[in-house]
Amino acid sequence: MDDPMVDQSQGPDKDFVEYIVKQLVEDPDSVVVTRKVDEMGVLITLKVAKNDMGKIIGKAGQTAKALRVLLRVVGSKHNARVNLKIIEPDGSEVKMPNGDLGGDEGSF
Repeated sequence: MDDPMVDQSQGPDKDFVEYIVKQLVEDPDSVVVTRKVDEMGVLITLKVAKNDMGKIIGKAGQTAKALRVLLRVVGSKHNARVNLKIIEPDGSEVKMPNGDLGGDEGSF
């Protein structure tokens, strides 16, 4: 995975998140998913339209949690540690109902 010739902005984990989220939201054209690889693993960053944030987070954070669990399965299949960070439309990170930051719950 450290090969500089490999495009690390693409991967099955990014494709998975993008597909699932676009099926959930009202405005799929506003979904932006980025992927970054570093020594800590893979970081998937998700941005959606303001009116779609509730659909992505879900009641008591259940939808976001489920997305992270499924992302863990995709990551483990490819021997990768994957984190999901959900970004608010104003640029801040989403706080989960239990007080965790959006990216912390998805650490694998």
